[in-house]
Amino acid sequence: MNKISQMLTLQQELNDATNGKGWEKGITKNGKLIDWKRCIYLECAELIESYPWKHWKNIDAQPDYDNIKIEAVDIWHFVMSQMLQEYRIEQKGSIDTLTSIIESLPNYQAFTQESDAGQRDSYKQITVVEALIRVLFCQESSEALMIAFIEVAIQSGLTLDTLYRL
Repeated sequence: MNKISQMLTLQQELNDATNGKGWEKGITKNGKLIDWKRCIYLECAELIESYPWKHWKNIDAQPDYDNIKIEAVDIWHFVMSQMLQEYRIEQKGSIDTLTSIIESLPNYQAFTQESDAGQRDSYKQITVVEALIRVLFCQESSEALMIAFIEVAIQSGLTLDTLYRL
């Protein structure tokens, strides 16, 4: 099984165990509303907090790239959940279908190669995270959301392999 397929399968199993079978309808087994988009944008905010963006505080601080990677992994779990829910509810296909779609995205190949996030401008990296938030609320395409996430992962110094390991 390839890494994307395996991560999607594990996320489905985790969501089934945590939220109950049928969580894709947007309600947990305990009757709580599931809002993956809220989860994503709050994790994006936590990721942005790992950068020294505040002009009034910690002016000479450096980005906390270890935490940036952790927050990007958290976002990944919620992006996968959003896509799994959409694919189930809208009957777009199976995990295998979703895997194929992800692997065909224009930035997927770059995601499979090493990059050095430390050589990039922090403000540009924050802009990439903010672009994901815009896509989250302004696009109807889950594929656009995945493309935006892959950009966040790449600028965070993650590859498919490191995302899989974390």
